[in-house]
Amino acid sequence: MEYLLDIISSDGAVVDADDDPNLVIAAIEEWGFLATQLDDVEDLTEAAMDTFVDQLESSDIGVQIAAGDNIALLYEKSYTEAESDDEAGDDDEVDGDGDRMVKRYTVYRQKHHLEQILEGLAKSSSKRISKKDRKNMHIEFNDILSTIEKPTRGPRYSTALDEDGREYGSRMKVAIHGGGKMTIDKWWKLHRLNGLKRLLQSGFMVHYELNQTVFDSLPVIIEDD
Repeated sequence: MEYLLDIISSDGAVVDADDDPNLVIAAIEEWGFLATQLDDVEDLTEAAMDTFVDQLESSDIGVQIAAGDNIALLYEKSYTEAESDDEAGDDDEVDGDGDRMVKRYTVYRQKHHLEQILEGLAKSSSKRISKKDRKNMHIEFNDILSTIEKPTRGPRYSTALDEDGREYGSRMKVAIHGGGKMTIDKWWKLHRLNGLKRLLQSGFMVHYELNQTVFDSLPVIIEDD
């Protein structure tokens, strides 16, 4: 993971691929995928955050979004479910399942600065990118900003209230080959899904249905169309 950070922070120069956005995106995405395999990333977080925040200034929208997704993941992983001896704290949150989540450490000390950057990206009106990319950029960075503000919120989180007066929560539905949709309510699930699809490509659903290891790595609800 340190090697991947070297590639990212040098914009590919460390592997003689200077300013290759596709390589940088691949390294960012792989770092995020590997991070989902670790229970505790506190010791990795400071260096990783410095690198990913720097990449929010990239001229490539793909690099910016990939870096933002990893930032959201790191904020999510800074909270874990409360244990029996955890006293209630001001930073406690309640996740979508009603579990009390406890903040274990500070992800980034310049949070206000980070929020300003994310707000700018979420409202970007740059004409150098297409209307479609700009819309996608706004959606992605609003999601990321929402998680920075409240780390128990997953991707596509909706604060709208249902008929019982509860927030709808994460409403990301990912279509899968062969019909049906996966409900992705955590950033780690999104990173894991994308990592498995990059690796297995068109064989993803076959492995998900028949390979117990792959199935166990991504416990999600699949809904029929």
